[in-house]
Amino acid sequence: MSGLNIIDQGAGNFIIDGDLTFSTIDKKTVKSFDFLKTAKHITIDLSRVTSTDSAGLALMIEWIKYTRDHKIHLHFKNIPKQLLNLARLSGFDKTNHFTSQPDSPEFTDL
Repeated sequence: MSGLNIIDQGAGNFIIDGDLTFSTIDKKTVKSFDFLKTAKHITIDLSRVTSTDSAGLALMIEWIKYTRDHKIHLHFKNIPKQLLNLARLSGFDKTNHFTSQPDSPEFTDL
């Protein structure tokens, strides 16, 4: 198990490094949306996510809701297959955020 880090790459680009799991996502993580306020276009690269579970999907959904409410364009890159499978099980695979392949350069925004 590794921790969860949100790495700022500048210009609204972020890399999620580590695990997106119940054990790494706490209330502080869920309430800390400050990184989403840094630009009107945010890209989150998930290529360095090593493990995930339904808590990871729930966090992504919270990010989507927050950015939608604040009129911020959100893009996900390199969504791990495990997260795509969870999205499919819960019906979120039909949204624009989960319709592309994990290796595609970018996902469509809201």
